[in-house]
Amino acid sequence: MIHHAKHYATGEPLAVTIEGGRITEISESNLKPTQWIAPAFCDPQINGCLGISFNSPSLTADEIRKVVDVCRKHGIGTFLPTLITTSDEAFCHGFATLAKTIDSDAELAQRIPGFHLEGPYLSSEDGARGAHPREHARDPNWDEFQRWQDAAGGRIRMVTLAPERTGAMPFIEKLAASGVVVAIGHTAANGQQIRDAVAAGATTSTHLGNGSHAMLPRHDNYIWEQLANDGLWASIITDGHHLPPALVKCIVRVKGVGRTLLTCDAGTLAGMPPGKYTSWGTEMEVLPSGKIVVAGTPFLAGSGHFTDACIGNVIRYGGVTLADAIDMATARPRQLLRFPVHTLAVGQPADLMLFDWEPGGDLRVAAMM
Repeated sequence: MIHHAKHYATGEPLAVTIEGGRITEISESNLKPTQWIAPAFCDPQINGCLGISFNSPSLTADEIRKVVDVCRKHGIGTFLPTLITTSDEAFCHGFATLAKTIDSDAELAQRIPGFHLEGPYLSSEDGARGAHPREHARDPNWDEFQRWQDAAGGRIRMVTLAPERTGAMPFIEKLAASGVVVAIGHTAANGQQIRDAVAAGATTSTHLGNGSHAMLPRHDNYIWEQLANDGLWASIITDGHHLPPALVKCIVRVKGVGRTLLTCDAGTLAGMPPGKYTSWGTEMEVLPSGKIVVAGTPFLAGSGHFTDACIGNVIRYGGVTLADAIDMATARPRQLLRFPVHTLAVGQPADLMLFDWEPGGDLRVAAMM
C-alpha cells in the first residue's frame, strides 16, 4: 500500500510504501498531496471515554477495546490507560482486567504498552486534589503498590504522586529503581520537597498548571518550582479549557519542546454529546464546546477532548511549529516512558496517521495505518 502525503516536519511530498505493518520504502511523490503524514500520537494519560472509565469496578474487555477504537479515530496509536484515586478493590479489578485483555490480544498489547497510576498517593487538600476523592487519598504503601503491580502483570509504567506525603521519598526511590517513571502531580509540596523528589528519581510533572489550588503565593509555590527544575519534564493539557494561552506559552518557553509533552487527559465523558451526566456520584455537564464542568458551576470536571484537539492549540498558544507540536505528542512521551520512538523512516513500524491541517487551524485525523 502506498500513501501520498506531506512530511509533517518538512512539508516534502512523500510516497510511503507499507508492507507487513512496516515502512518499506519512502520516495518523493509525483503527486501534489494535500494531506500530511506523521507518527501516531502516544498519550500517557487516558482515563476512558464515552461513559467508560478504567476505574470502573465493572470494567470489561469490550469496553477497553471500545476506548482503543475511539482513541485511534483521534490519531492516538498508543496510550497508557490511567486509573485514578479509588479503592484497593477497584484498582485490583481495573489493572487485572486490562492485563488479562492485553494478554489475549497481541495487537491490543501494541496499543497499550503500559498503565498509568495517578494516585491515590496525592494531596488531600481541596484544589490540589482536583477531582480525586478525598476518602481514598493516602500515603504511599509499597506492599499495596506491589499488589496492584502484580494484578497489572508488571505493566504499571508511570506513577503520579505528591512528594509531601509521608514516606514519599523512599517510595519514589523504589519506583525509579524498578523502572517506573515517577511524576509529580496533585501536590501541595514545598520547594525542598519537590527538589528532594527529583533527587530521589522523579522525572516529570503531570498536567502542570492543573490539579492545583486556585490561589498560590506569588513567588514560593510548587508551579514555579517544577517549572524551574531542569530535572523535570512536564505534560500539559492544551485542549483550550485547562490552561490559558499565556500559561501554555510560559511552560513551553521554559521547558522547551524537548521536555514538554502533550496529554489530552481524556475523561469518562470525553466524546459524549452535550448534556448532563452523573459520574463519580456528581452531576456533571458536557458543554457544547466540549468542556466538562460540575453542573451549574464553572469548575472543570475532567477533559472532554482527545490528543488531536491539543495540536492546533499548542501551535497557536506556544508559538511552536507543526513539527514541534506533533513531536510533543509522539516522540516526547515515548522518550519519557522509554519506549522506542517511531519515525518516518524505512524499517519503522507503520504506526502512522494521515491528517488535514492548515496554518492557524486545527488538526483533523483522516486515517490511521
